[in-house]
Amino acid sequence: MRFDVISLFPAMFAALQHGITGRAFTQGLAELVLWNPRDYAINAHGQVDDRPYGGGPGMLMRYEPLAAAIQAARSAAPGGQVLYLSPQGEPFTQNAARQFAQCDSLILLAGRYEGIDERLLTTQVDTVWSVGDYVVSGGELPAMLIIDSIIRLLPGALGHTESARQDSFSTELLDHPHYTRPAVIADQAVPDILLSGDHARIRRWRLQQALGRTWQQRPDLIQQCTLSDEEQTLLAEFISNTTKSP
Repeated sequence: MRFDVISLFPAMFAALQHGITGRAFTQGLAELVLWNPRDYAINAHGQVDDRPYGGGPGMLMRYEPLAAAIQAARSAAPGGQVLYLSPQGEPFTQNAARQFAQCDSLILLAGRYEGIDERLLTTQVDTVWSVGDYVVSGGELPAMLIIDSIIRLLPGALGHTESARQDSFSTELLDHPHYTRPAVIADQAVPDILLSGDHARIRRWRLQQALGRTWQQRPDLIQQCTLSDEEQTLLAEFISNTTKSP
């Protein structure tokens, strides 16, 4: 899968050359191409921003350099959707990552300053996405988060094919607790069931823990889920055990 990123700070994306994403690039599972709007600046000074009409603080990224960079990326990767990263966008979810993982290419536009000219949104951008209800200095970090989340879902990107399936949000639930050696740390022992070798009971325990953790930490997700009879029973048991008087 090909990712074309338009950014004033392309060097930031060197972080993706490590770990799972780095291996995916090395193995040819994914490709990263960077485009700097300054290469398409409107004058010899490399100007890519200007003051907003109507006054106000800050600067806006100009239409012309960004539009030219987008067109160059589209020419190199025909058919790629243009995603703009903004707090005003649709919340990016695991489901969105799964859908984009089916694409051949994506073009991600990382804004800076106070944002971009509105006319670029209406003429050059396909969709706008947010990685959370907060503001960061630019779209580079959100773009990296989205790229990482998609690459994890590409066949062959993870060492174990089940890893992505068991991640938090893959089943609309948070992940269950995990333990590794040693068996006892600070007087806290690994739950006996995980040492039992009974895979059916372990599966049931993990599902119950995922349901319970989601109920405790993200009740909004539980309300959106359609739970099976087994899941309803397991969650009811978890809630009963949790709310029992000492």
